[in-house]
Amino acid sequence: MPRLPYRPPAPVSGDRPVRYGLARVLSKRGLCSRSQAQQWIREGRVSLDGKIVRDPEFPMALDRQGIAIDGRAVKAIDHAYVAFNKPRGLVVSTADEKGRDTIYTALAGAGLPWLGPVGRLDKASEGLLLLSNDTTWAAGITDPVSHLDKTYHVQVAGLPDAAALASMLLGMDDGGERLRAKRATLLRAGEKNAWIEVVLDEGRNRHIRRLMAVLGHDVLRLIRVAIGPLRLGDLAKGQWRRLSDAEVGALDTRGGSAPGA
Repeated sequence: MPRLPYRPPAPVSGDRPVRYGLARVLSKRGLCSRSQAQQWIREGRVSLDGKIVRDPEFPMALDRQGIAIDGRAVKAIDHAYVAFNKPRGLVVSTADEKGRDTIYTALAGAGLPWLGPVGRLDKASEGLLLLSNDTTWAAGITDPVSHLDKTYHVQVAGLPDAAALASMLLGMDDGGERLRAKRATLLRAGEKNAWIEVVLDEGRNRHIRRLMAVLGHDVLRLIRVAIGPLRLGDLAKGQWRRLSDAEVGALDTRGGSAPGA
């Protein structure tokens, strides 16, 4: 007789703890990304009280005990917070369908627990990238409501004038989407290109590159140098470091207004 899949118990009326899907519970506990959890569950690698669960949306409390992966009990994972100086050419993804190197290639062998990227930098961009297994902390940083400043140093072809920088602050339309910068300052200029500092308090796909394209300037390099009060500093390219408790707290938007808002 075929074995029936494990089903959740019928709901009980009255006060109950907040319930999440099993995949989200594994992600929130810092074990893996939600997509990775969904894959493990569908592959039959996750069990609850000794019974295989194949439904990623199986409801449960966040602190539910009795979860195991490949027969090993899931234990509490200490939260980790890391700053990484992303080199150009790495994809910010756990895996790439085109087989390109990812940030996890650079972090292999570092002895870190699973960490998810906090926001994104595209393949051609460089600089400060945060990683953590504290999904609530990460969500606060990436939430558009927080308006957390992100600061970039951008090398562009050509010499943008004061009018161009002013246009970035006023905002410009690109494909029906309004793009703007919070601040734009000329850092230095040569004969054929210039470096500008751009501060965003919102993030759209390829935001700065699209702004500069509207102005007629190609982006040659794009380096994120700060997120809120946290600066890249002298962290070498391709290297990482753990954040201090003070740095983690300074970026925590749950305790009030976001830094840099």
